[in-house]
Amino acid sequence: MARIPYVNADTAPEPVRDLLARLPVPLNIFKMMAHAQTNFRAWIRLGASILGEQKLDARLRELAILRVAQLSPARYEWVQHVPIALSTGATPEQIDALERGDSDAPCFTDEERLVLDFTTEVLRDVRASDSTFAAMARRFSSQEIVELILAIGFYMTVARVMETTDIDLEPGAGLAVVEALKQEL
Repeated sequence: MARIPYVNADTAPEPVRDLLARLPVPLNIFKMMAHAQTNFRAWIRLGASILGEQKLDARLRELAILRVAQLSPARYEWVQHVPIALSTGATPEQIDALERGDSDAPCFTDEERLVLDFTTEVLRDVRASDSTFAAMARRFSSQEIVELILAIGFYMTVARVMETTDIDLEPGAGLAVVEALKQEL
């Protein structure tokens, strides 16, 4: 049971109620984040831009998000993003490896391992090492690197909200949420 009650859409202020009504699935994370009324719409928009507008390859983004979820650890985030990751081309073998914490598994390409190493360093150390950053800069554009850092940071924040408020686990909503978030909310 969550440590804070979820926002009730029926009694929420009108802007929050309207935004909740436009979401395709009334996920607990949305009902919890709605408490931050002044940030709720901006948070939804940032999440939507990360999931739908970044130049960074969606498969790499989802592998990074799953790495954040596994390291945080944030089971809710994991459950919600596994179907999204699979839809972007991540394999069940990769999902299993990440769940075990094995980001060096042979099922990952060198590029995927680099993104996972970068994600790990940013999450654990705040700053990626010079060698990892140099490898990223050789492979990815500045835009893609900053987008990856934003995705890592966004999902670190979401994981901390989920875990600190003890959001109740619910089945993965998959692409319904991703597709809806791409719409103007």
